Amino acid sequence: MQWSDIQRDYPGHWLLIEALQAHSDGGHRIVDDAVVIAAYDDSQSALSAYAKLHRETPQRELYVFHTNRQELDILERTWFGVRASI
Repeated sequence: MQWSDIQRDYPGHWLLIEALQAHSDGGHRIVDDAVVIAAYDDSQSALSAYAKLHRETPQRELYVFHTNRQELDILERTWFGVRASI
């Protein structure tokens, strides 16, 4: 699902999403296809759910965003040779 479709379907929510397809470009992570795991009314609930799911399955590419964001601008950082998206 594209971000614009997600915004349309979940207006005014905090979302826990998983990138199904993504790529890196110039230090940014570009999400090509995503699925909504859950929608929340507040950021704290969304971040708590993210932390729990990330502990259980760290290999999944998970993010928390509010649907008022026009674009998913995800910067990548590298620590000791390991890529991490922020």
